[in-house]
Amino acid sequence: MAPRFRMPHTLTLLFFLMVAALVATWLIPQGQFGTEVDDAGREVVLPGTYEVADERELLNPWELFTAVPRAFADAQDIIFFLLIIGGVLAVIRATGSIDALLGGLLKQFGTRPGILIFAVVFVFALTSSAMGASGEYIPFVLILVALCRAMRLDPMTAVGMIVAGYGVGYGTAAFNPYTVVVAQGIADLPTYSGWPVRLGLTLPFVLIGWHHVWRYSRRVQDDPTASLVKDMEVPEQGQPPEDYPGLTFRHLLVLAGFVGALGIAVWGIANWGWYLYELGAAFLVLGVATAALFRMDASETAGRFVKGATDLTETALLVGVARGIALVMEDGQILHTIVHGLSLPLSTVGPELSAVGMLGMQAILNFFIPSGSGQAFVTMPLMAPLGDLVGVSRQVSVLAFQFGDGFANMLIPTNAVLMGILGMAGIPYDRWFRFCLPLFLKLMAAAAVVMMGAVFLGFS
Repeated sequence: MAPRFRMPHTLTLLFFLMVAALVATWLIPQGQFGTEVDDAGREVVLPGTYEVADERELLNPWELFTAVPRAFADAQDIIFFLLIIGGVLAVIRATGSIDALLGGLLKQFGTRPGILIFAVVFVFALTSSAMGASGEYIPFVLILVALCRAMRLDPMTAVGMIVAGYGVGYGTAAFNPYTVVVAQGIADLPTYSGWPVRLGLTLPFVLIGWHHVWRYSRRVQDDPTASLVKDMEVPEQGQPPEDYPGLTFRHLLVLAGFVGALGIAVWGIANWGWYLYELGAAFLVLGVATAALFRMDASETAGRFVKGATDLTETALLVGVARGIALVMEDGQILHTIVHGLSLPLSTVGPELSAVGMLGMQAILNFFIPSGSGQAFVTMPLMAPLGDLVGVSRQVSVLAFQFGDGFANMLIPTNAVLMGILGMAGIPYDRWFRFCLPLFLKLMAAAAVVMMGAVFLGFS
């Protein structure tokens, strides 16, 4: 009997994708669009300036390996944030604060998982829509994993809630400063214009995400063997406790500090340009304050922190190698060639199909350019004037970018935030792909209908 095929470890899978990216740089012509710096100091590409490189510079296999440490350096903000969160959560868990919170949530939602799933997806979607939150959800991963385990659900349900909210929020974003503001600025549209339409789309898309996660959770509750991760080991910090302590005043202070640290950091992100460095600092302060409040020994606190950070070493490795895939393609100078090639067929069909084609193009390009703002800088200078030519308004072109970027971010292994969330929950990428692909297709199908309707109704 032939041996059964086994999916390789996620780290191995990501390295194979790096190798595939290297081979692609040998086969796809190298080329570049001309660029210019706009009034806001942003470098954007110039439509109609694409040129194939005169001399081809091939990457050699050695550069595949040098790309790995460079990718770790490039993704250092997410990597170190993950380690800090792992350490701080271990300190907080040692005080019983998280277990007391889990006990309280279990009393409220233990028999009503559908309400919990909807609340998480909806709140996270609104937060991403308004503020562009993504990495900020990482601290919630292990808490939700433990809660789901206590409710006879699995880690996939926990991650599904988070990522569905994150993806829908970015896809239908009304005010996201990283995608909406950047894309509309490049397309010469008034900032935040069209927000009532996008905000109105949020709830229908949230319901699609909620229904997908809820149906899966029902199957797992009815039959635990239906879980896609039934044979996977749950991270130690994601295990529910045997006994739930009662909430004390000190527990409430720690939980209020958790919310306060996140709130202060999000406010700083929105108003002062903060991001993961400052968010990590806020949680470090929370960890020190928690240890002081519970009079934990300094050495014990350090030991707990190190253990929590150590548990996320594998996750940090996944994030670094995931970034290496896009880095190899950037080094190989094939990203602009791919953008140019995908844009050419759009000028040969009608406006409704062109709009749907833009949506598909943006989703494909998200694999190569996982950064929302980075994708806007590369694609919107091309899509906006192309839309003018084929009868697609610039507002619809921006909507195509948002849908493609937001929904594809839920699926692509080059998204460092996604790989960090999966790593924290102990979910291999291939299992996540099986769970998320149907959701991605549902959201894209609904988005295609919206795109055609927006063209037909003249959304501008």
